Amino acid sequence: MLTDTDFADEVADRHLRFDAAQYDDIYVVGDVHGCIDELRTLWDRVDPSGDDVVLFVGDLIRKGPDSEAVVEFVQSRPNALSVRGNNEAKVINDRIDTGPFAAFEDGLEELPVVISWDDAMIVHGGVHPEWALADHDIVDFQEMRGVPVGNSYDGPYWFDSYQGPPRVFFGHTVLEDPVVREWAIGLDTGCVYGGDLTAYDYRSDEFVSVPAEETYRDRSDDKILDV
Repeated sequence: MLTDTDFADEVADRHLRFDAAQYDDIYVVGDVHGCIDELRTLWDRVDPSGDDVVLFVGDLIRKGPDSEAVVEFVQSRPNALSVRGNNEAKVINDRIDTGPFAAFEDGLEELPVVISWDDAMIVHGGVHPEWALADHDIVDFQEMRGVPVGNSYDGPYWFDSYQGPPRVFFGHTVLEDPVVREWAIGLDTGCVYGGDLTAYDYRSDEFVSVPAEETYRDRSDDKILDV
């Protein structure tokens, strides 16, 4: 069982742990990137009850058509919560023009970096397979992709050699299909790039996906992994 002491202090302050037994089902949703129509369709398809919880891997915002509507959708539902992705971090840290996000920037700052339950956790990017959790800082959890460390699509990828526990649910790395490893589940199936928006049903070990209504942003094929 993960506790705050498993993480560096800066991460522990942004770690949210919950008791999975209080929910009938747990769903984890991949990167939305402002794709509000697809999110609404996926939500209706999943049809969570008030006794379920829906968790997001971050990057609710940017690139797609309506970031504000996505944030409002998630924040208005008491059984929905997201971790902070690297795109939320860009707004929080003023690395981009924050004007379009001013209406909900404060809410982004409140997002946890890690959500955990049982022997599972959600981070946006990933974890280094050779590091203790306490050796990761916030940026590591938000941007991990390649090993050796690098925000790169050259590989190899952290999830191919990670041995757990905990089991890690992640986004950030754009995938043709969900990544399924014993200790890692990847959920960014590139909705904003014309792929799918994907949710994982934790109790039934099944995926639910809806296709993008259009391609909102172009992306080269070598940056969409088929693994």
